[in-house]
Amino acid sequence: MIISLMSKKMISLTSLIMISALALSACAADDSDAEEPDDAETAVAAETEENGSDGDDEHDEDHDEGLEPSDREAHEAGGPQPRAVVTYDGGVAVLDGVSLEVVGDFEVQGFLRVNEAGDGRHAFLTEGESFRLIDVGTWGEPHGGHHHYFTTEPLLSDITVDGDAPAHVVSHRGVGTLFFDGSGEYRWFELADLDVESEIVTESDETEGPHHGVAVVREDGSRFETLQDRSGARFIDADGEEIARSEDCPGVHGEAAGPDEIIAVGCEDGALIWDGREFHKIDAGPEYARTGNLFAADGSHIFLGDYRDGEDEPMTEVALVNAESLEITTAEVSSPYTFRNLARGPEGEAIVLTEDGRLHIIDAETGEHLDHIEMLDEWTEPEQWQEPRPAIRASGDLVYVTDPDNQEVHLVDLSEGEIIAAGELDFAPNEIVVIDGRPVDSVSADYDGEHDDDHGHGDDDHGHDQ
Repeated sequence: MIISLMSKKMISLTSLIMISALALSACAADDSDAEEPDDAETAVAAETEENGSDGDDEHDEDHDEGLEPSDREAHEAGGPQPRAVVTYDGGVAVLDGVSLEVVGDFEVQGFLRVNEAGDGRHAFLTEGESFRLIDVGTWGEPHGGHHHYFTTEPLLSDITVDGDAPAHVVSHRGVGTLFFDGSGEYRWFELADLDVESEIVTESDETEGPHHGVAVVREDGSRFETLQDRSGARFIDADGEEIARSEDCPGVHGEAAGPDEIIAVGCEDGALIWDGREFHKIDAGPEYARTGNLFAADGSHIFLGDYRDGEDEPMTEVALVNAESLEITTAEVSSPYTFRNLARGPEGEAIVLTEDGRLHIIDAETGEHLDHIEMLDEWTEPEQWQEPRPAIRASGDLVYVTDPDNQEVHLVDLSEGEIIAAGELDFAPNEIVVIDGRPVDSVSADYDGEHDDDHGHGDDDHGHDQ
């Protein structure tokens, strides 16, 4: 099925109000048996709460001037309230996750990058020589057999973690890790402790030397580190003693975590898998077949990766890396894409945006094309990787697609196969992350996964850009 821009689904205000009211009344009537809404209901609740309960003050572009964190008022919502964080030349903005209206806009100079913190509420802005904490203003709290959800005004804090050439951000089972390329140092902390009113208390260690790398710290203090010469990775225990090492991954890059303590990284000739006990190399086949960015899906042993077959060739295939069978298969998308054009769907689907403007939905198990949606006009990758180009992020059934040329962000509902909203901006969006506002396992107190309908776009989703 091909869906055009002319067939955008419009959500009526009447429906929004009715469904939001039902969600709130159900919670009040029977807390013990309450269930969380599915993604379509989440979208409805989000627009109602953000455009109604929170009031006009959240949409005041000057709301952040002189605002103290404790001055912000919290509002309870009828379901999870997704928000998108978007960087641009001159600042960073926070968008309502359904209406796509700007609810927070902060002036920041210089080239900016943004990463999810991993706790369902915060993000880190890479600014100069610092990771700077942003409270996106959406979160959930477990309560008995269900969750309650809240919003407040976004806030770009003065809380930073400083170091030489800040790069990758990883969250894993309640632990956040920040990696600094210029020193090879990494610093980790408890995600549950993140707060824009408190300095971040970290522990630190260093890899064998400076490099463009990544580290993953587990709950028990053991660590996964890339090697200084980028030839592979090693695993060390909580005392820093090396347990295992592999130097069979040239150009190591990217990181994604899967079930059963699996960690995967990309190589210039395949992928490297840590299964919790030992390393396994998966050869792609060709002498040069680089996978530099990997994307996980909850419960799946298959990682989606970019795939460049030839150093100077455009990418027109994606890699499907199977950590169980230790095989790599590819799926053809017939048009170039970039490292910012990959995501995973709620059932583990591979989602790819290509330069012909199409959003492809692919079965990650078989490589079969399930659907595609006509999203954008044709576009071309810019020469510099820092320059804006279309980017995608997924949260459950919702996929966010930036359109820098037209200064827009589009929202797709995968369950309907339709574009449901388009937000006009006053700037060309560059990087984007989505914070869904749900409680996170190993982060939120009293978390009960049996009552959480999240599809796993938090701790286990660590695809990294180049």
